[in-house]
Amino acid sequence: MARCELTGKRPQVKNLVSHSNIKTKSRNIPNVQYKKIFSKTLNRNIMLKMAVSTIKSLEAKGGFDVFILNQPDSTLSTRALSVKRQIKRKISGKTKATKKQ
Repeated sequence: MARCELTGKRPQVKNLVSHSNIKTKSRNIPNVQYKKIFSKTLNRNIMLKMAVSTIKSLEAKGGFDVFILNQPDSTLSTRALSVKRQIKRKISGKTKATKKQ
């Protein structure tokens, strides 16, 4: 089943309604792709399954790190959650190092 690891988008069931009001079920499947995304905080590429609409949102929001930190944990997959935790650890480590100086 196609599922975006960042937004949780998955196939939806919809009805096609004809002029005579006959309802035919169909599935709307999101365009999910494997994509390598560069994390500036971690300084490495991360490969995740994500919808193309999510990729557009990433660019609009200001990058991968900002987008994943603003996403709720309930929509993220386990792989995306581990990346989010790594980014948070790295950011908190940088702030502690700057406070010591």
